[in-house]
Amino acid sequence: MLQVLGCGVVVFPGLFFLFRKVLPSIFKHWTDADVVLVSERLVSSVHAIMATTAGVIVVCSCRGNVISDKHWLATYFVIWYGVPYMSYDIFAMYLSHYNRFRVKGHEEYKKHSWRTVNSFVRREFLLVLHHIALLTILLPVTLFLRKDQGDFFIGCLFLTELSTPFVSLGKMLIQLGLQDNWVHKANGGMVLLTFFLCRITLFPYMYWVYGQHYGLPLYSVPFHLPLSTNLGNMCIMAPQVYWFVLLCRKGYRLYKRSRNPGPPAAAALDNASAKGDQ
Repeated sequence: MLQVLGCGVVVFPGLFFLFRKVLPSIFKHWTDADVVLVSERLVSSVHAIMATTAGVIVVCSCRGNVISDKHWLATYFVIWYGVPYMSYDIFAMYLSHYNRFRVKGHEEYKKHSWRTVNSFVRREFLLVLHHIALLTILLPVTLFLRKDQGDFFIGCLFLTELSTPFVSLGKMLIQLGLQDNWVHKANGGMVLLTFFLCRITLFPYMYWVYGQHYGLPLYSVPFHLPLSTNLGNMCIMAPQVYWFVLLCRKGYRLYKRSRNPGPPAAAALDNASAKGDQ
């Protein structure tokens, strides 16, 4: 088990360290905050591609019987890469936060302290809570509580990561000074589309599939599921809805500003997009 867990423990911090070493030699004008931010986003994209691929494999393999069909990735991807990534990403987000404020010259960010950690948790509370919820809800459900059933639905949850590479790409385009390029605008549209499909509509879809399996109408499905299942889904979906609303509001502001001459405003969409990574 320790060898399996070590895969993700080595891969994600290792990639983060590698990107932090390589990027400054390519983009010499970037600050430490820029390098850490882009390194974090690149690693997030790698994990997202892995999770989405695993999700597609599991969903396609288990669509015959969504309750009893099994695929080994549904459990072992969580152990190998899901848990290590979520744990690593909390630390990487903290480093990004710390370097951002240190570069700005904040006195309390000259060294790591409980004060800097507390500031990070307060500023990124929803993101930290989201990561902790996945570790404390998805992990026990995947390993212990579902009784080797429902691999299809675990695969669906993996698909929520599909929007992450687009969110990360937006950040990197801004770092490269391409926020006014058509690629950035097209990417913003993909952020909204993939986020809506894979982080919002995915949950009603899973309820609908469950209802189809048992011959239940969609509205009655929540009443046939354990309270813990409904609460778990709500805990995961609620921040997604909040972040999507932020994305839409920022996207609308960006659209309005793009129609009027003025300072570039493309960064607004990606500032909101960063809140939805996950």
